Order: sequence, then structure tokens, then C-alpha cells
Amino acid sequence: MLQGEDAALLVPLIEGLVEDPPWRRFLDALRARVAADYASLVFRPLPLGTPEARVIHLYSGQPSPPPVSRLYRESLYLRDPMPYHAMQEGRSHALHELLRFGDPRHDAYLDQLLAPSGMNHMRMIRFAEPGGVNGWITITRRDDEFAADVDGLLEDLAPHLRAALGSFVALERERMGAEIEREAVRRMNFGWVTLDGEGRVLDADPLGTRMLAGSTGLMRTRDGRLSAHETKLRRQLSEAIGELARDPDARPRALVLCREPWLDLLLVPSGRRMGTTRAAPAVLCYLHADHWSSADRCGQLAQLFDLTASEARLALALSRGLSIAEAGPEVGLTVESARTYSKRIYAKTGARGQADLVRFIHRSVLAIA
Repeated sequence: MLQGEDAALLVPLIEGLVEDPPWRRFLDALRARVAADYASLVFRPLPLGTPEARVIHLYSGQPSPPPVSRLYRESLYLRDPMPYHAMQEGRSHALHELLRFGDPRHDAYLDQLLAPSGMNHMRMIRFAEPGGVNGWITITRRDDEFAADVDGLLEDLAPHLRAALGSFVALERERMGAEIEREAVRRMNFGWVTLDGEGRVLDADPLGTRMLAGSTGLMRTRDGRLSAHETKLRRQLSEAIGELARDPDARPRALVLCREPWLDLLLVPSGRRMGTTRAAPAVLCYLHADHWSSADRCGQLAQLFDLTASEARLALALSRGLSIAEAGPEVGLTVESARTYSKRIYAKTGARGQADLVRFIHRSVLAIA
């Protein structure tokens, strides 16, 4: 049971979950508490991946001299005799339990790494979170043995170390997933803006802010309302925001603001009627800007579906909601030619009609190109 100054170690242990690097203050506090020259935390958050990502090494105090660290990284780690995974989980181990003195391989490790690093006295404890990720706390001293209560302290810390490691692994998994999702959204060039019931901008993500500032179609009025430069769009936008703010069950509204370069938006009711530390939005506005030119998109469509240049231009126009009668003249085709080309496009893409074509294109990898 942790008590007194030992219990105080739990605060930096918990707070260390969100520090960068993690657990720096905890390792500093632990090193001070046990009067160690060096304290480290090593764990493997992932069973696979690059060598750099597989092992995380955090420490407090004086690390090994650079030549010794270099020797370990280059070759000595291959002959590391420490029984890391064979250690009894949750029990503190002294150096004489970890190395077999008199064994040439173990003596070489002691002489080449531990002694030159001032690690003449050591305690190490292994702990494992429920998912199987292992962590090791190591404390070392150059002179004199550790106090008699140090083993008990490390073993009392073990349950808390397990819990902290489990939380850290879960957080890292969520962080990695969120980063991948953010990158996908970024590559799709989506942003968002939140609006109150009067259409005033409450907040925006970086992409939404940039699109709002640089858009040829959108603007923010002096009183902070989201609006459009073009009269017809301004009226449509105002009507849509008013409807969605009044009726949380209203259907989302989509508007095309610009065709070249492409910019559209989707307005949806927020559904949130209570805020936390900020005002709850009434309407969410999702902005989408295609940072590729139409010529670039046509080239990508031609590569993906084996289309000719004319077919790709027509496919792009159809995917943007134009009818065949509207798309043909826009890409330099008669309506009859456009119908013929559309049949070839459907055959090559496997689409059964324009709705299928739109779905195939917007769900393809082009969405994140």
C-alpha cells in the first residue's frame, strides 16, 4: 500500500499519460525518492512495426556515455543477456538475479555496458497490461546498495504501473486511429464550420477557416454570419440555415458554390442542444474543395477506369451532378454523342447508370488523392 511520499508518486504517474515525452516528472520523482542515479521506463507498445517504433525508452538522470550507447545500439543489444520476459511480473529483481556472474556472456555485458554507465547496483521490475504489452522500470546507482524499502515500493507501484500502461496503450491506439482519419479527411479536403441559429459562425477547423477566408463563393459578413457572394446562393444559404436551425429533423441541404475550382458544402442540423464549455451549434456546415483542377481529375479518372480523355471529361461532369444534356455541351459533345460516350463509360466502370457512376467515383481512391 502506497502511503505518504510514496503515494505522491501516483500524481505524476497519472499526469504522465498526456505529457510529451510521457512520464518525465514521474521518472524524476521516482529517481529522487529512491536516491538513484538513473531511472528508466522501457515498454513495447506494438508487437510489430519499424524497429524505432517497437521499443520506447524513457529515462531520468545520466544516460550511458555516448560511446557505450553507440556500442549497445550497433552490436551489444544482440548479446543482451537480461531475462526481460522471464522476470516474474510485478516483482522487483536485483542485479544478481538478472545476471549470472561468472558466465562470460553476462560478464561481458556487465563490463561493456553496465559498469561504464555507472549501473553497479540495480533494481528492475516488469509489469504487463491486460493486452499483453510489457513495461520495465529500472533504477540504478553507481555507489552503495539501494535502501531496504525500495523493492517494496516498486512492487506496490506495479498495479498502478499496469493501469497506467494499459491506459497509455489505449490512448496511443486512439491517437493513431484519429491521426489516420485526420489525414484521410485532410486529403479529401474537407473542412467544417459550426453556426448558431442565426447563421453566425461559432467555430471552424483549420481547413474550414482557410476555405472560408480564401473562397470565391463564401464570406463572413460583418456581424459574423455565413453568407455567399452570389445573390442566388446567398438566398439559398440563408433559407437552408433558417430551416435547419428551426427543425432538427430537417433533411441536409447541399449547395455547389463554385465549379472551377470545385467548392461545395453540406448543411446539417447539429442535433446538439447543450454545450459544454462552448456554445452548442445549431447547424454544421461541411465544406469540400477539390484542390485538383478538372484537367488533373480527368487524368486520374482515365488512369483509374481506362477511359479516353473525352470519356473522362464527360464522366467528371456527370459525377458532379450534371445531366447528359447539360454535360455534353460543357465538354464539347453533342447530346447524342454524350449518350454514346456515357454507355462506354458505364461499361468500363461497371456502373448501371449515372447514380452508380457518381457513387463509384466518389467512393474510389480519388476521394483522397
